[in-house]
Amino acid sequence: MRRRKVLQSLGLTVLATLVRAEQSDMANPLQKKFKLRADQIKNLVRPMGGALATDRITVDGMPVGYMYREAPDRPEDSGWRFFAGDEDQAYVDDAANTSVYAVNTIANYDPDIISHLETPAPCAFEKVRGTHKYQRVEQ
Repeated sequence: MRRRKVLQSLGLTVLATLVRAEQSDMANPLQKKFKLRADQIKNLVRPMGGALATDRITVDGMPVGYMYREAPDRPEDSGWRFFAGDEDQAYVDDAANTSVYAVNTIANYDPDIISHLETPAPCAFEKVRGTHKYQRVEQ
């Protein structure tokens, strides 16, 4: 339970950090070496807008361990926030470790999330260790 609360608060920190990064051009995703190449991204889900995801997923190739959806901040925001689940506060505070991606992109990194993407906000899911399934968790 504590980890979920920490990760949710990290999501808020990420959003604030990304706003600062956007203003200062700190987090340039074009400089990252992604686990998947652009030509490996397939259309798996309908366009849903942007989502926040950490480099533990997109660069290191870790599966999504924790995800939550909140009310979108702007029209192009899906409200989804994706974490591997092992990020700490220092990691998330560094704007270079998080970027905005199309939800479809994150679904390509971990297709196990797809069955939960239409769940309305607010919601949160944690991956059941050793499986491809998620369980809903209280926020």
